[in-house]
Amino acid sequence: MKLKNPAKISALIITFNEVDHIKEVINNISFADEIIVVDSFSTDGTLEELAQFTNVKIIKRAFKNFTDQRNFALQHATNDWVLFIDADERLTDKLKNEIIATINSPTDIAAFMVRRLYFFNKKRIYFSGFQTDTTYRLFKKNKVTYIEDKLVHEMPKIEGKSAILKSNMLHYCIDNAEHFKSKMEHYAQLKALELHQKGKKSTAFHRIFRPTYKFVLNYFFRLGFIDGKEGFQICYLNAYGVYYRYKELQKLNS
Repeated sequence: MKLKNPAKISALIITFNEVDHIKEVINNISFADEIIVVDSFSTDGTLEELAQFTNVKIIKRAFKNFTDQRNFALQHATNDWVLFIDADERLTDKLKNEIIATINSPTDIAAFMVRRLYFFNKKRIYFSGFQTDTTYRLFKKNKVTYIEDKLVHEMPKIEGKSAILKSNMLHYCIDNAEHFKSKMEHYAQLKALELHQKGKKSTAFHRIFRPTYKFVLNYFFRLGFIDGKEGFQICYLNAYGVYYRYKELQKLNS
């Protein structure tokens, strides 16, 4: 049954060099009443692909950090409900229907989390530390801002209640090991800057024992070995990301 006065939703994406994903994700969220892409001057053809879509508003803006970029995108949304999605994420049909039903039902929930199912080059990853991953993706625009001192793995500040949607999101976050390594280094640099701004120091303990602990936790206790060679690569590179973070922090401390 068609809704008489359906609630409107803005879909927001921040991008940089996402040519392999951009067409598919835009088509995936075509049900949104407004689609806004904030792009950090992509050089790989992302902007050219986006130019083919008449239903997409493109804003070019230099990247400072993830939180800053997300808060900027939020300011440009014109609808009460906002769906944030990354270029490498996809909504299942069940999730789309649940989102539409949720925003068109009376609710006192300000923000909704979504469980993500991870993929390594199209192969489903069941463990390796990813099995409990959830992230905020749907919320009322005037109830959420991202906490400014969280430069990476950004966290929203929510005015009100939160809940988790029943349906899952697909996350094609790893194309190959080199791609994942590059991503870990980028995140590590931002996290190191965040720690530096808080006055934290890098020690031998951080650079040796914390990466080792991260690998042992994810590969053995969180069952990464069951995911095969991909599980080993994920667990190793997650641990490498911790090492790289504290090496970068050491540079900033010097």
